[in-house]
Amino acid sequence: MDQVIVAHNVSGPVLACSEGLSFWGGVNADTGIIQDAHHPQHRASLAGNIVMMPTSRGSCSGSGVLLELALNGHAPAALVFHEAEDILTLGAFIAARMFDRPVAVLRLTRESYDLLAAKPEAEIIGNRLVADDLSLELSPLDPTALALSPQDQAMLDGAQGEAVKLAMEAIFTMGVVQGATRLTDITRGHIDGCIYAGRANLVFAETIMNMGAEVTVPTTMNAISVDQENWRSQGVPPIFGEPASRLASAYVKMGARPTFTCAPYLDDDRPKVGEDIGWSESNAVIYANSVLGARTVKHPDFFDLFVAMTGRAPLSGVYLDENRQAQVRLRFDLPEDYDEAIWPLIGWVAGQHAPDRIPLIEGLENASIGEDDLKALCAAFGTTSAMPILHIRGITPEGDRTAKPGAEMHRVARETLAKAWVQLNSGPTEIDLVALGSPHFSLSETRRLAGLMQGRKCTANTPMIVTLSRTTYADAAKEGLLSTLEEAGVRIIKDLCWCSISEPVFPPTAKTLMTNSGKYAHYAPGLSGRSVRFASLADCVTATERGHMPKDLPIWLQ
Repeated sequence: MDQVIVAHNVSGPVLACSEGLSFWGGVNADTGIIQDAHHPQHRASLAGNIVMMPTSRGSCSGSGVLLELALNGHAPAALVFHEAEDILTLGAFIAARMFDRPVAVLRLTRESYDLLAAKPEAEIIGNRLVADDLSLELSPLDPTALALSPQDQAMLDGAQGEAVKLAMEAIFTMGVVQGATRLTDITRGHIDGCIYAGRANLVFAETIMNMGAEVTVPTTMNAISVDQENWRSQGVPPIFGEPASRLASAYVKMGARPTFTCAPYLDDDRPKVGEDIGWSESNAVIYANSVLGARTVKHPDFFDLFVAMTGRAPLSGVYLDENRQAQVRLRFDLPEDYDEAIWPLIGWVAGQHAPDRIPLIEGLENASIGEDDLKALCAAFGTTSAMPILHIRGITPEGDRTAKPGAEMHRVARETLAKAWVQLNSGPTEIDLVALGSPHFSLSETRRLAGLMQGRKCTANTPMIVTLSRTTYADAAKEGLLSTLEEAGVRIIKDLCWCSISEPVFPPTAKTLMTNSGKYAHYAPGLSGRSVRFASLADCVTATERGHMPKDLPIWLQ
């Protein structure tokens, strides 16, 4: 069925993207130009176009980027998908419902999608799409498809105020889009929309805060865009620091805990197997589902607040057992010897092979893989796949569950990993910055780094910066790890993560950075405009000490 999800009469050129795109990190929020260096349509403009892609991928913050584009006049005229998509759809709903800046959203059958992709221009008028000789009747959403409890209906009717009414309208709409027939209770939330990607995030947060919004379940917060206590002394200009801090404060006023971390799963109070939660932030969602065995779809920014306000989410996607089964098998041929850089590399490649299907990763059964390795793997997977979960045979809670009947099996050879390594190492040999902590370093990673830095110093021209959560920062201080690292010249920053750092905290003179994060190696060219190198933590330490790193493949990939 061809559906119209967000209605708006528009016309424009058709831009058919050959693969999904993460708007966060992949699209310039000021111009609408694709800045993801790894995307086939790199440098194309989305503004005013009928933009087609199978589905979006990557960060939950894409909804905020779309809202920013809608407010500044550089949004697509319409978004057209042929698979399930929540992140940009929710951003378009908010743009229309709260700010009267609609972006049309359609979901077409694969046949209709392919026919439209071949057309140069298209027009959407009411419930009809026209492009040359193509004319498609678009079905509106069925308001009877989702059954509400009396309490849900009361919230939708405004019994708990305008803010809760708006939240339930969004939950109802997205539930119908997702094919849910009812809602489920969630026990906790995690807010991703507290990153200051532009004025849209702040306008949304303060608008709904002033409407009386409050969370009703325990809710943590993602990394923010400034060190809230120290941004002034760090030289951050008030034009950025003040709205970024106000954004964080708005969510705290609405009842969220100021945890300020992109790795809430490192908390002592972690979700349990089978627990329904309402998390946003792509790496956190993937880790929660895959490693902890909890259950959450990848809630878009803004929707994460709505779920936390109501304690309710559509019972759809990977909340349901039948939707958690692997759809493709990926068997990796592990080299005999390797270092921990292999794990984000495997995650990144797995996402390329399974951009729209849940993978079962095989071949790692006898590997020694710890929680930090799984964190790195899940985070990298989220940059190249839209999926909120992966399974690893013999390792993750659902890893021994059989894949769906007929699931394809792909063998991933060492040569494929070597090719990916080259893609993530496009920068030169001279290193100007070592960027660690994407996602935030755990306490065990901080301990390991302190051990590696014993007796070593960062060179003046190659600083090392590590980002931590407030909790890990305090624990590392108690153990004396911070003083050890600071004596070696390492700079430790809390509250921020690399996907939200901007100048001058990000050294303005740095042209090439090095990281052990597959996630940041993917996003950094677009987010920072810098060249990137990727390697193990030990190699990152060598780079900060020497100021350079050869571009040879590691021995285990040769």
